[in-house]
Amino acid sequence: MGSQDIHSEKQHHIDMAKGDIAPTVLIPGDPGRVELFASLMDEATKVAEKREYITYTGKKDGVPISCTSTGLGCPPTAIGVEELIRIGAQNVIRIGTCGAIQPNIKPGDMIIATGAVRGEHTSEELISMEYPAVADYRVVRALIDACEKLGLPYHLGIVRTHDAFYLESPWALGDFRKRLQPWVDLGVLALENESSTLFTICSMHGVRGGTILAGGYSILEDHDEKIHEEENIRKMIMAGIEAAKLLHERGLA
Repeated sequence: MGSQDIHSEKQHHIDMAKGDIAPTVLIPGDPGRVELFASLMDEATKVAEKREYITYTGKKDGVPISCTSTGLGCPPTAIGVEELIRIGAQNVIRIGTCGAIQPNIKPGDMIIATGAVRGEHTSEELISMEYPAVADYRVVRALIDACEKLGLPYHLGIVRTHDAFYLESPWALGDFRKRLQPWVDLGVLALENESSTLFTICSMHGVRGGTILAGGYSILEDHDEKIHEEENIRKMIMAGIEAAKLLHERGLA
């Protein structure tokens, strides 16, 4: 099968072809967040649903934007992102949650990743570990401007992508704090499970990738206060939509 066939046919996993998505695609892991995205748009239509990949495409203030869920972790994210690029995605922005590991990050703060530690192995199959996982600066700028427009506090920096959730979480067996302390000392902002593969694939294919995450209290500290996670996720998705509009206005979509 030639490359022309691969790029023109309906993609096997996301179940879409060229014309089904907008130039900018937001990618949450959780399929339920695609429905929330749709509710925040002026108009949105479900385009496809197959496996963990649910897609809505619509418009906000006249700007076309899509949202495709990718499931949890790097392998399904890699499949989804590669297929989205094949059918025309120019900007791919991860919108998700994370485990904050810096004490200055508060619930409701947004984390905009400038790069990611490649602590997973999916991207290693694609290219050697010497290749950096870096967010596109134009997407980072759009996410910063979106947060400032919406009045959302944010942090810029490196996140750590990894595969084994239960080795680096409050529910981990053993001393997870000791395991994470080197990353804390190096200024890593948070733990998550997809961004390094996203950044690597986007860079390899010459498209723009970025990540915005809803943060909470540091997972290294005990807190009794309730975190309004659903509201924080809604704000994060709004920031993603606003960033998509800014990229369109700047001729990048």
